[in-house]
Amino acid sequence: MGLTDDFDEEDRPQLDPSTLAALQEFYTERDEREKQFEDLKSKAEDAFDGSKPLSMELFTESWQDSQFWYKDETATVLAEQLLEGVTEDSKIAVVSAPSVYIQLRNLLNDRGRYPIRPKLMLLEFDERFGVFKEDFSFYDYKQPFKLDPSMKGSFDRIICDPPFLNEDCQSKAALTVRWLAKTWEAPLKLIQCTGERMESLAHKLYGKAGMRTTTFLPEHSKGLSNEFRCYANFECDAWKFQPEA
Repeated sequence: MGLTDDFDEEDRPQLDPSTLAALQEFYTERDEREKQFEDLKSKAEDAFDGSKPLSMELFTESWQDSQFWYKDETATVLAEQLLEGVTEDSKIAVVSAPSVYIQLRNLLNDRGRYPIRPKLMLLEFDERFGVFKEDFSFYDYKQPFKLDPSMKGSFDRIICDPPFLNEDCQSKAALTVRWLAKTWEAPLKLIQCTGERMESLAHKLYGKAGMRTTTFLPEHSKGLSNEFRCYANFECDAWKFQPEA
């Protein structure tokens, strides 16, 4: 007699219809995202043509890796400031902020608005973004200088969003930013988005570059319990400096 003979069908755990439907919807959406991602990967391998806008929905967040994507509106505002006044020589480094990189790509598809295409570089721990071959560099904040030596002192526009709200991560990310920067004063455009409780540390780490707290409040697509702030070393149409206490 087999083990299964001891049990009736009624004894087997059953899911209610609404739970089954929700589970099926989850798997269907997951499979669709995986298919879209594979299509994106295939296009990228064949030199992605940018015919359709990219979406962060193709890259599911991992809370374990402290991944929280910006809302499209936030990512667009940040990307626009990095593109303002670009020249043929401009180089933009995006450190641990892939949603801003995606919006940079989308904005640059508008050749009428942005006839000049600056060099982009995404420094990111998540190797899925390696589909953007020439724009991608694997980055682990724990090894702040483990990067291609050619990037040292090359960038005049940098945005950074350290993945963790602690002094170790923030300080090591700042070492990377300083290493990447062509200069530590104007015309450097420097933006950091991080938690409000990191404010004093951000001012300390980037104070010599002129960084201050701005009026712009970054928002995340799925919300965060931590209050986020945008710090920068310049004012623009999107934000002003907060009055100093």
